[in-house]
Order: sequence, then structure tokens, then C-alpha cells
Amino acid sequence: MSAINNSQHHVVLFPFMSKGHTIPLLHLSRLLLRRRIAVTIFTTPANRPFIANSLRENSSFSIIDIPFPENIPEIPPGIESTDKLPSISLFPQFALSTKNMQPDFESELERLPRVDFMVSDGFLWWTLDSANKFGFPRLVFFGMSTYSPCVTRAAFEDKLLFGPESDTDPMTLTRFPWIQVIKRDFDPLATDPETLAEFNMLSIGSLLKSYGVIMNTFYELEPVFVDDYNSRHGEPKGWCVGPLCLADDGPEKPNKPNWILDWLDQKPEQGRSVLYIAFGSQAEISTDQIKEIAIGLEKSGVDFLWVIRKSEAELGEGFEERVKGRGIVVRDWVNQREILEHQSVQGFLSHCGWNSVLESLCAGVPILAWPMMAEQPLNAKLVVEEIKVGLRVDNTTSEGFVKWERLEKMVKELMEGDRGKKVRENVKVIADIAKKAMEENSGSSWKTLDLLIQEICDRPNKGTEVLN
Repeated sequence: MSAINNSQHHVVLFPFMSKGHTIPLLHLSRLLLRRRIAVTIFTTPANRPFIANSLRENSSFSIIDIPFPENIPEIPPGIESTDKLPSISLFPQFALSTKNMQPDFESELERLPRVDFMVSDGFLWWTLDSANKFGFPRLVFFGMSTYSPCVTRAAFEDKLLFGPESDTDPMTLTRFPWIQVIKRDFDPLATDPETLAEFNMLSIGSLLKSYGVIMNTFYELEPVFVDDYNSRHGEPKGWCVGPLCLADDGPEKPNKPNWILDWLDQKPEQGRSVLYIAFGSQAEISTDQIKEIAIGLEKSGVDFLWVIRKSEAELGEGFEERVKGRGIVVRDWVNQREILEHQSVQGFLSHCGWNSVLESLCAGVPILAWPMMAEQPLNAKLVVEEIKVGLRVDNTTSEGFVKWERLEKMVKELMEGDRGKKVRENVKVIADIAKKAMEENSGSSWKTLDLLIQEICDRPNKGTEVLN
């Protein structure tokens, strides 16, 4: 611990057990380390290797793993990440069980040098009690846009989510009159008060009592919504310190499949551009829908790189042979940012998870939005309607099933059409603004993080406050 003792400040990071939640906090750790701040990251034994492999060797950070709870109903033994759950429907049991980690967490905190502040995931609500007990402030990390919580709150204020309207009836928001929403734009956790009510109440109640909220966004991307978020008197301030993916200067990941880059390298010489396709690790896509996607891609004539989970491998007989040369299917981990930044990649068919949206924006790649779950429909609305850097794959039935004809049409429009050309121009502008926001000493997000550190570390009652 001598390196931590020799650092001027010390910060604890505690990501939720999911790669999509962990990666942005690892990026934040790099920004803190560049400021000569010591960082301690808490995780579980099964998640430790991923974190250790993701961070550059640095004497000012340490990893502490604490046991993940055992004997959780319906959760198979040995699963310590939502990415490994048999079904995302088991999320409530998984998330609520993390409370059992609190005694071990506090035992480790007792051994640490003085902590200036902690950033913990919004799903780890109970860490606020620990921070209060040890006398340091807790900041909440929520890996989403500012647009999403602002629009959700506006819909709640208008009592739109529990009315008689159908799931597809458009409703105008009083607070943002240019925005129309439908019930299907919102996570079922928001529209069904019985679903995950306990977890929502715990997470939101903890957030409202925390010092502040770390936002993985940049002010210039959504100024109206950042201002709205911070106009709520008496609530924790949101601090825009992103896009955090631009802080990723770590080493290349091991076992990188170079053959993918070799394949992409050939495309400019052929005068071809590539559509990248990935739907994240959490969405559950039916075999019928996978086959429909395959037909749409084959019919489109577009070159594509499709990353698919092994469990979704039923693509239809002979598909890969028929598209050989212009399309490849990858059933392995890929470095998504590296692919998006390749010059031949000119479109991204995406579920609109917030990390993927930011990576696409920063690479200057337009998005064909196909939201699947959680706040992804609202991310898609931001992408398509607010910042106009993408198009939408419209769901054609109430069950959300998309026919191949629709997919073929929208793929061709993004890659070859006039609307695709326009959003491609728009996203290049956004990419430049994003990079400027993260510039050292001058960028808006860089300066915001500096202000946050200064405000917390120079507070007069440091080490004694307890938030109630």
C-alpha cells in the first residue's frame, strides 16, 4: 500500500458485475491515474482477471476481490456476472444478492488508507451505507445518457406510463413538447410498478442521498438534458466526464483475432464499405429473428461483419458459404472500438447500448438502431431524433419481430441512401466534438472531472460527513 500512501488522493471504484458496467469505470480509473490519484478497484474473484488484463501496469492502482454471494435462488453456482446468467430475467435475484457482499466490503475498507471518495455503480445501492459509515462521499455511476432519465421522469410527471393508452399510442411530453414517446420506449421496470419495485426503490433512494452522479456523456452532446437534469433543486448534481471510451489507452487485448482486421483491410482496395453488426451480450434474440436477420443481410448485397454469440448460431443452411467474401460471422470476442475505427466500417447495426452508442459516435460511424431492452429505445430516440446520427429499424409487430424485407431496406438506406449520407456527415461532426470534450486541460469533460475532484478533495469537513 506504499504507492497509495505516497499519492496525494485515493479513490475507490466499485463496478457492477457486468462488462458493460465495468468497462467505463476502468476507463475512469485511467483518467484518475493520469492525475496521480491512487485507485482501488473492488470486484469478485471471477471478474478480477478481466479487470487486471484491462488496466496498464501502474503502481498506483490495486484490485481487491471479495466473495460473491453463494446459494442464490435460481442462479447456478460460480456465476458472478450478468453476462453469464442463463437468462436476463434472473437479474433481480442477482442484483439484490450483492447486498450480502457488504460485510466483506467494509472489512476491506477498514484496512485501506484514507479514501477521498468512492464511485460505485448505481445498482450497488448499499455501498452508500458503507461510505457513510467510513466518512467519505459516494458518487453514483450510471452508464447511460442524460436524455434517458430526463425523458423517463418527464413521462412520469405527465402520468403517461400508467394510462389507458396502448403500447404504441404516441404521447407528447409537457416538459419537452418536441418529443413524442410510446409506452414501449420505456423499460418494463418503469412501466410496471410491481416489477423490480424493491430494487428500483433501493437504487433510486440511494442515488438521491449520494454526493453526485458520474455521467458517461459530454455536455455538448445533450446540453438541454444535462441542464434539465441539474435543474432539480436538492438532488445530486450530474457530472459529465465522458465519453469515457476515449480514455482507453491501455494495452491491446490478448488473443486479438487479427484475421478480422486483415479482412477489413481488403475492403478499401475493393471499393467496398462494411456494416458492423453486434447486439451486445445481454439481449436474447430468437432463432427465428436471427434467421430473418441473415436473410435481410444476404438480400441487401451489403458487405458486413456480424458478431454473434455461439448460442445464436442458427443462421440457416448454407448462409455463410453464400455470403463468403462480402460477409463474415464472428463467434468470438472482438475489440469493438478497433473495428468501429477501421476506415472500411461505415455503419453499425446496433442494439443501442450506451457504451456502443458512444463508441460509434467517437469513431464517426452512423448507427442503424435496433433497441432490444432496458433504456435502449430511449438511446435510439436520442440517436435518431435528437442528434440525428442514425436511422431506425422499425419494429413491425407488437412483439418486436422485424421482417427481413424491412431490415434489407434500412441496411441499404444507411449504407447507400441519401438519409444514410446525411447521418454519416452529422456523426463526423459529433466525433470531433467528442474528442475535443476529452482533451487534456481544455476539454469540457476533462475540466468537469478536475472540478469534481477539487470540490470533493478540498471540502472543509472532509472525512466527517454522513449523508442522510
